[in-house]
Parts: sequence; C-alpha cells; structure tokens
Amino acid sequence: MTGLLFQAFIYLLAAVVAVPVAKRLGLGSVLGYLIAGIIIGPLLGLVGSETKGIQHIAEFGVVMMLFLVGLELEPRTLWNMRAKLLGLGGIQVGVTTLLVMATAMMLGQVWSVALAIGLVFSLSSTAIVLQTLNEKGLMKSDGGQSSFSVLLFQDIAVIPMLALIPLLALPELIQHGTAASDGEHHGSEMSLIADLVGWQVALVNIAAIAAVVAGGHYLSRPLFRFIAAAKLREIFTAAALLLVVAIAFLMTLVGLSPALGTFLAGVVLATSEYRHELESDIEPFKGLLLGLFFITVGAGINFILLFDNALLIISLTIGLMLLKAAVLLVLSFLFKLRGADRWLFALSLAQAGEFGFVLLSFTVQSAVIPVGLADLLLLVVALSMLLTPALFILFDKVIMPRLEDDQAREADEITEKGSVIIAGMGRFGQVINRVLKGNGYDTVVLDLSADMIDMFQKFGIRTFFGDASRPDLIKSAGLDEAKLLVVAIDDPDRAVQIVHHARQVRPDIHIIARARHRHHVYELYKAGADDIVRETFDSSVRAARYALESFDVHPHEAEKLVTMFVERDLDGIKRLAHLYDPDIPITENKPYMDLARKIQEEMDTALSSHSPDVHDTVKRAWLPPGKNPDDPDL
Repeated sequence: MTGLLFQAFIYLLAAVVAVPVAKRLGLGSVLGYLIAGIIIGPLLGLVGSETKGIQHIAEFGVVMMLFLVGLELEPRTLWNMRAKLLGLGGIQVGVTTLLVMATAMMLGQVWSVALAIGLVFSLSSTAIVLQTLNEKGLMKSDGGQSSFSVLLFQDIAVIPMLALIPLLALPELIQHGTAASDGEHHGSEMSLIADLVGWQVALVNIAAIAAVVAGGHYLSRPLFRFIAAAKLREIFTAAALLLVVAIAFLMTLVGLSPALGTFLAGVVLATSEYRHELESDIEPFKGLLLGLFFITVGAGINFILLFDNALLIISLTIGLMLLKAAVLLVLSFLFKLRGADRWLFALSLAQAGEFGFVLLSFTVQSAVIPVGLADLLLLVVALSMLLTPALFILFDKVIMPRLEDDQAREADEITEKGSVIIAGMGRFGQVINRVLKGNGYDTVVLDLSADMIDMFQKFGIRTFFGDASRPDLIKSAGLDEAKLLVVAIDDPDRAVQIVHHARQVRPDIHIIARARHRHHVYELYKAGADDIVRETFDSSVRAARYALESFDVHPHEAEKLVTMFVERDLDGIKRLAHLYDPDIPITENKPYMDLARKIQEEMDTALSSHSPDVHDTVKRAWLPPGKNPDDPDL
C-alpha cells in the first residue's frame, strides 16, 4: 500500500510541477508530461518496472478521448467526412507503409519484416495530436479536420493490421516468438475469437459493432433516464464510465480496437439529450489518463540503449518524420489544403503513434520482428512522439509568421465590392449575411475555411478565401468604401486585431463585433467596436423572458423587464470597461470589483417589481395608442 501511494505521489507531483511550467514557457501540456516522465524515470529513477503496466491502464485515456470526439460528431457529419476519411487516411496509410517498407528493405530487412515496420510507422499519435489541436484551438480548421480524418482512419486500420501481422511470421523466430507469447499471456486473456476461422471472426466483429450501434441508439436513453431519476451525480458518473469500459471490453473480446468501438458509441450518442452530461463526467478521467500515458512514454525511454545507438536511432527518427511529412505535404496539395492548414496537417502527423507500442509488442509475440530490432524501433516511436510538441512550436513560432506573405498570394482575388464586409461565415456570420442579402444589401464575405467556402459556392453564395486580419486583404475587400464591418469570427485575438485596424483606417465606419465573453467585450470596446454581441447573451435573455412568462408575467411586462436588463447590462459594461486591465485578474482589481458590486446592486433594485425604474423604461411601442409613458398610473 505504501509503495502504491508513493508511486501515485511521484506521478501526480511530476505532472503538477512540470505541466504548468511547460505551459508558461509556451511548450504545451503534452511536452510537459513527457519531460516529467523523463525526469522521474531515466534521470532520477523514481519509477521503474511498473511503468509498462501503468501505461496499459493509461492508454485507456485514448479510448475515452475518442468517445468524447465521437460525441461531437453526429452520424451525418461523419458521413460528410467520408471523402477525407477514405481518401486522405487511406492514401496516407498505404503510401507511408510502402515507402517505409522500401526503405527498410534497402537497409537489409527481409520483405515481411519491412512490411511490418511499414505498418507500425504508418500510424500517428492520436493522443498527442488531438490533445494539442484542441489546446491550441486548431481542431475546427481545415488542417485540424484533415488531421482528425487521417487519425480516425488509422485507428480503424489497426484492425486489419492485427489480422495481417501473424501471417508474416518468420520460421526462425516462431519458436522464440511462441515462448515469448506464452510468457506474456500466461493465464491468457479472454477472447471470443480464439478458436474461430476467418469468416467466423468477421461475423463476430460485425455483430459486436452492430450491438454497440443498436445499444447506443435504443438502450442508452432508457438506461440513463433510469439512472438520472436517482438524482445521484456519482451514480451517473459511474454509469458513464461503465458504458465506456463495457464497450472497450467488448471490442477487446472480439479482437477489435477499443478506441474504434467507443468512437462509434460516441457518434451514436451525439444526438442524445445526455450528451453534455456524459462529456462533463468523462472529461476529467480522460485528461488524467492521457497525462499519465504521456508521463509513462517519457519514463519508458531506455536511455542506455539510446546512447549506445544514438546516431542510428536519431537518424531513423528524423528520417521517418521527414518521410511522413513529405507524404502528407503531397496529399495536402492533392486535397487542396492551403497555407497554414497545409503545414499544420503535415507537421502534426509526422510522428509514430501510441499504437506502435502495441503493434511492435504484437510483432514480437507473432515471431515477425526480432526482439532486439523491436527495442530499437520502440525508441524511434517514443522519440518521434517526444519531438512532436516541438513541431507544433515550430509551426506557431516560425512557419506561421513566414506564411503571412505566402497567404497573401494564395488568398482569392476579391472581384466584388459591397456596402458591408463580413469577416467569418460560420453560423453567426451566415445569419447576418442572409438577413442583409435578403434586404438588398451587397456583402463581401471573407472566411479561412476552404471547405466551407466550397460548400457555399454550391449554394450560390459567393464567399472569398482570405484572412480578414491582414490589412491588405480587408482593404481589397472594400474597407475604404464600406459602410459596415461585421466581425463574426470565433478567434478572440484576431477579432480584436481586425476591429482595431479597421477603426484606425476608417474612424467613421460602423463596426459590429462578435464577442466570446465579457472580457472579450472590453477588449473589442477599447479596440473601437460600435456594437458588440456576446455569443450566448441574446439567447439567454430570450430564455429569461420565457422563464418570466412561465410564472404568468404578461409578455409585454416580461419584454419590458428584459429590455431594461439589457440596457442596464450594456451601461454597466461600458462603465466597467474603463477599469478593466487584462494584466490584472478582475478579482484583484479593486476599483473594478467595487464598481461591479455597485452595478449589481443597482440591477437588483431596478429589477424589483416595486421599482419605479421598471415604469421609467417603458417603450412607446408597448403602450396602447394615446397613452403617455409619464402617466403615473402606468
């Protein structure tokens, strides 16, 4: 017990210390976890042989992550991804496997060993890439979506790889491989397909997948409804974990990837009313297990073997990453990724993946790859994963700044002018564009998503590819002549940058800006926006009005109350904006906090049904004809 507590203390301490430091230095959480593992493992020797066992448990974080990813994708969305899923993913795995195989054969390996190595190295790290893309807010970009499509295909491709690898066994390794396998699986793991032939295995696999889909669709709602009726949060959390564990266990029994099974379950549950509750319950476990997984990767690096073969291992690692990046770059041209998305796609997937550990272990057990060679290849996998956060830093700090000039050449030539410029064509910008166009106003719309632009073109909606934060591009869009600029992008920093530049160039232009939250409102206000719309504020106000009406408040009176609330809230924001300092946490900004409390008290008083302020804010549009808003009887 004492030993277990000590190990838990060491792992948690390493994470708590290393990750915040890494984040503060701009290295990202993944690199922080990896560094923490190296420190407590090879450097200080605080953890040892238990690392591999812990890694198998921590790999469950990848399973949970794909379940959460599935929850974000409705089946229709997944179907719309089929071209990238099969095209990008299929070509990447196939071409990379063949190129790695050819390279291995040139280095003296027999074709079967070379093919196995190619299969192992064709995979990338789902855990590192998705975690980093989400951290940096790049998941919704074209490059992020393309990377996700490839990773999803790779996870699916693990299934036929596991079926193919035993067929590559070398006669001279069979006896040794069988012994290793017997030693590893003493007391053998449970399996439903151990004694089945190929077609029977296929039927069992199909039945398992069908069970996951049907169970998620038909059984999950009554089950969660029953559990929710108990009104015990911990039981719902236990049920969410049970669901993920049960699906992963079923997939393991039939020889399929647990990550694939939980992903499918997530997609099926994406339309469930319990989706958000499942997300909030699973997220903390996913984060901790993924962090633990990264720590075990760092702690498991064999530095003695690495130093003894440093030149060979480093050369193989760099060569592999260059080869994979080259393949991905070619694919980015074929699938029309542009600018920063092209490099994000190529660099994010250039490493080997965590499934490489599983496949290499399986190749040894199946007498396909010798133990000594597998140990060297394990170091290549680990080292490439360790270098991946550095590639993201390279993308952020070096490639992105240099791409600004290149993007100017790649942006669409804007051939139209209008009285309105709309930056961003997501759900927010689409509504504004439809209303303005429907009322006869000409708009020029800019967006950075090539896929979205192509989709709008099919509907006959003209949208130009380009970054509205670039002064030259927004100028060519007609900034000097436009009467209105609508900043509808979901990137807070770029939104502030666009507003600030537009206000400097055109002091007279009217600017409407989308804000993520109240602090973003302050920044946009200082930058010069005229009207600022918080993403969920108006919908929340409408919901509040419905809430009042549900208590039998007359619709006219409810509208007056929420209108007064909106006006006072806007006035409060303007007063607080002068005291807001982004460098000081608001709870430590005494003048801001004092005024915020005062404004809250004023709001509470005004909202009281006995306050005369309610009647003072009556709008003429809500009065019967001939009534005076100053009439004390109103």
